Parts: sequence; structure tokens; C-alpha cells
Amino acid sequence: MRVLITGGAGFIGSHVADELAAQGHDCVLLDALLPEAHGIAPTLDHELVIGDVTSPDVLRPLLSTVDAVCHQAAMVGHGVDPFDAPSYARHNDLGTAVLLAEMYRAGVTRLVLASSMVVYGEGRYRCLSHGVVRAERSAGDLAEGIYEPRCFCGDFVVPELVPEDAPLEPRSTYAATKLAQEHLAAAWARQTGGSVWALRYHNVYGPRMPRDTPYAGVASIFRSALQNGVAPRVMEDGRQRRDFVHVTDVARANVLALASPRPGFEAVNVCSGSPHTIGELAFALADACDGPTPEIVGGARPGDVRHVVASPAKALDVLGFEAQVGFAAGVREFAFSAQREPVTSS
Repeated sequence: MRVLITGGAGFIGSHVADELAAQGHDCVLLDALLPEAHGIAPTLDHELVIGDVTSPDVLRPLLSTVDAVCHQAAMVGHGVDPFDAPSYARHNDLGTAVLLAEMYRAGVTRLVLASSMVVYGEGRYRCLSHGVVRAERSAGDLAEGIYEPRCFCGDFVVPELVPEDAPLEPRSTYAATKLAQEHLAAAWARQTGGSVWALRYHNVYGPRMPRDTPYAGVASIFRSALQNGVAPRVMEDGRQRRDFVHVTDVARANVLALASPRPGFEAVNVCSGSPHTIGELAFALADACDGPTPEIVGGARPGDVRHVVASPAKALDVLGFEAQVGFAAGVREFAFSAQREPVTSS
């Protein structure tokens, strides 16, 4: 295959390019090199075009030469404040719409879309009295340091693995734009007969993560603190559960999806299947770095969710994907792997 990777110079996109090359495929990378997205980009052994995915003139010559598109380009993260909304909508949704239109023009029918577990909002919960329910966390509970969600009856609920057919309920601007990307891609697939895999990434970590940007993930934030000799600050009680998946596993999932076109739209969780808490991550990194002990500071940001842990069953069934990098080994490697330096560095 020859594959266009949008966002190809970024954290995940660059690993996808490496995995494609290792398996004998060819790729061309398109990236706007936005500093807030990934800091200073590393040197890459791949063809790179610097340009914006919202520009049809940039996309047309690239799409005329490829068999498939791996769409990683996006503005990521929790955001700084609501003023971020136009930037998220432009980079994520307008960019996806322009890409899909130009793919149709070029006759390219195969797309792998980088989606996210944030489309689920809160994860899946079960009440002992009412079964699977839509759980909520009240402002009153959060103010009192009570972080577990409740059923509508007031009882606490038990978290379960989230399947792909769970209700979708984004809780942030970023999450809303990721779900809009899925809807745009699904409509395109229905209109064109094209193939779309929407890979719902869980908490991706590993080499080349950007550091010291307001849009960085929690693993990068903790690692940066330790690198500066500062104790990581863990919000809530540190017991919120996530699925941390290594970037090389995510890259493999993308290549499997690129090699497995099927008509229509399919969403698939890309996760390790092994949940860990935010606190576990902080303490594991601190131990690996021989750094200061993490601090549990309480509090909760608007839009934060308590537990999101996915089922890996569908990815194994339809793509043959199973994560290979375990949490302990992956965190030890990440503790000393190269990160992208912020653009303010000399």
C-alpha cells in the first residue's frame, strides 16, 4: 500500500509511519506542525509535506498517489477553556470534512480514523438494583470528595468494560469534535460505499509524546513533572480507572485496519484490556524515575470522568488486534524515552 497519514509527524502518526515502513508499505506524511499539538517535531525517515488538512489544494496532489488514508490529524487534549472551541472544530471537524470530500474526488475509498474513548463520556456502570444505568457525579458529592458515580436511585454503581455499542455522550469540546468526526466519516461511507475503521484510542503513551503543552496527556504531564524534580499531582483520590495502551500497539492496530478494508463504518476500541488507576500510573513512573512521591490533591475538573475502561473483544475478533506491551514494561520504558521538547526550548 501507499498511505497518506495526516498528522503524520505527530506522536501517534509517526509511529504508524514507522510500522507501515517496517511491513514494507510506503507512506507520505501531511502535517501542519502545530506547536500546541506536538511541540518540536522529531527528524523522520519518511516523506513529509507541511500543510493543513483543511486545504483542498494541499490534499489533491497527495490523494492522487495513495491507496488509503490514515487520518491522525487533530487538535487533542482536554483544552484550556471554551475559547478553544473554534480551533477544535476547525482542525478536527472541518479538516475531516475537507479530507472526505477530496477522497471522494480522488476515488480513494479506504479510511482509518483516529477516534477516542472520550466519545463515551462516563464509562459503563451497573447498579445492583437497576442493571446498566447512566451514572452521574453530582457537584455536591465532588465538593465533599465523593468521586464515585451514582445511579438515579442514589446507590453507588460498579464500573464495567465499555463495548463499542455503548451510548455515546461526549463531555468536552474535544470529545464532541471526535464524535462529529465519526458521524462525518460514517455518512461518507454510506454515501460512497467506502470503508471506515474508527479506532477509539484509550490513554496512549510512549516515546515521542509532547511535553509541557496545555494539551498533553496525563502520562506526559506526570513524566514532565518528574523530569523537573517535582512530585506529580494526582487529582481526585487517584483511583479513577483508565486503560493505558502503548503507542506501538496503537500503530499496529492502525496497520491492521489499513490492511483490512470492509464496506461501511466500524468503530473499534484500541486498548490494552488491562485497567489501571491514574494513581498507579503516577506511582509507577515515580518509582521508575526514582522521583518524588506523587501527591493526591483531590478536586475534579469540569468534564472529567471517573472510570473509562474498554472491552478489547471486538478488536481481537474483527482485526486480530491484541495489545503486546504490558503496563509495567511500557511505563518503565516511557520513564526514560525521548519526549518532544516544547517549542520554547533552545
